[in-house]
Amino acid sequence: MIKAILVFNNQGKTRLIKFFEHYNEDEQQSIIKEIYHMVSKRDDTVCNFLEGPSKLGEGGNRIIYRHYATLYFVFCVDGSESELGILDLIQVFVETLDRCFENVCELDLIFHVDKVHNILQEICIGGMVLETNITEVTMNIEGQNKLEKSESSPTMSIKNTVSSAPNRAISAVKNMQTSSIKLPTPKIRSLNVKLS
Repeated sequence: MIKAILVFNNQGKTRLIKFFEHYNEDEQQSIIKEIYHMVSKRDDTVCNFLEGPSKLGEGGNRIIYRHYATLYFVFCVDGSESELGILDLIQVFVETLDRCFENVCELDLIFHVDKVHNILQEICIGGMVLETNITEVTMNIEGQNKLEKSESSPTMSIKNTVSSAPNRAISAVKNMQTSSIKLPTPKIRSLNVKLS
């Protein structure tokens, strides 16, 4: 089972945190810090598998990671997961991000956190792998995007209608033929007011 998925940059700033087991915030930060120190000081030519920190719990926890440009993609798993299978899953996640964002970069992960979490949920939910087919995951994400656009379209047209209403009212008044409108002439009476 996958216990956590982390993405952080070369300086240790987290860009994605997803824990599938409950840890309080201090424990999470401690785990992230320890994993960053373990992973960041390793050379790129060495194996991408490590023994996990004891803070993740008992039972042969492992850290499986890939380093792409300025980002580390780290999966923390228990002993039942295949290291090579998780490496392949990291590749699927990164390639899906790349397809959805067209040359994904660190800024995409910062400014589109919700979309990144949606992509991750298409691949893995509750620590279990759902889908490894990149095309299938991409089609599901595109379907979600189309649904979001179709749901937001009526709102946008209402906003456009409301925002353009004053301009349309002014042009309608200008185009009106004032001679065709006959206004009643007011009757003015004299008022006698006594002041005491």
